[in-house]
Amino acid sequence: MSDTRYLAEGPRTAIRPFTPGDAGEFTARARESTGLHRPWLFPPTTPETYAAYAGALIEDPTRAGFLVCERDAAGAIAGFININNIVAGAFRCGALGYGAFGHAAGRGLMGEALGLVLDHAFGPLALHRLEANVQPDNAGSIALVRRAGFRLEGYSPDFLYIDGAWRDHERWAVTAEMR
Repeated sequence: MSDTRYLAEGPRTAIRPFTPGDAGEFTARARESTGLHRPWLFPPTTPETYAAYAGALIEDPTRAGFLVCERDAAGAIAGFININNIVAGAFRCGALGYGAFGHAAGRGLMGEALGLVLDHAFGPLALHRLEANVQPDNAGSIALVRRAGFRLEGYSPDFLYIDGAWRDHERWAVTAEMR
C-alpha cells in the first residue's frame, strides 16, 4: 500500500485517493479481474493506462477517485469508486463509476465502501445528487446501488459507448435528503 491517508473508514473497508504509486497493485488486480469486469467495465491494466486514468482522477476538479481498501488485509485494494462529471453551483451533482476486484467480489466490501463514498460526497464534497448509469443486465451493479438507497429514475437507450457499441443504461440516483 502506498498511502494510508484514509478519507473515511468502516468496519472492513476504508477509502483513500488514488496515487501514482498504486499502479502496480491496481493494474495487477484489474488483470486478474477481467472475467468479472467484462463486458461492463475496462479499468486500466498497464502502468501507462493507469497513469493516464489516475492522473485524471487526481488532477481534474470535476472528478474524484477513491480506492476501496480492505482494513484487515494490510490495506489491499479491493476496488474503486469514482465520481465523474462533478458539477457545482445549483446542480451539485456527479456520476458514479465503480468496480470490485475479483478477490473482493461478493463479500459486501463495495457496499460498505459505497456508503463511505456517499457520506464523503454529501459531506465534504457538498454534492446534492449522485447518479449511477447501469447496463440493465448488470445484476450485481444494480443490486449494489439499490442496497445503497438509489432509486430507479429511468431508462436511456444507446447511452454510453462501451466495448465498441452504444449500450442502453438504467438511470439510478440518490440525493442528500434520501440518505
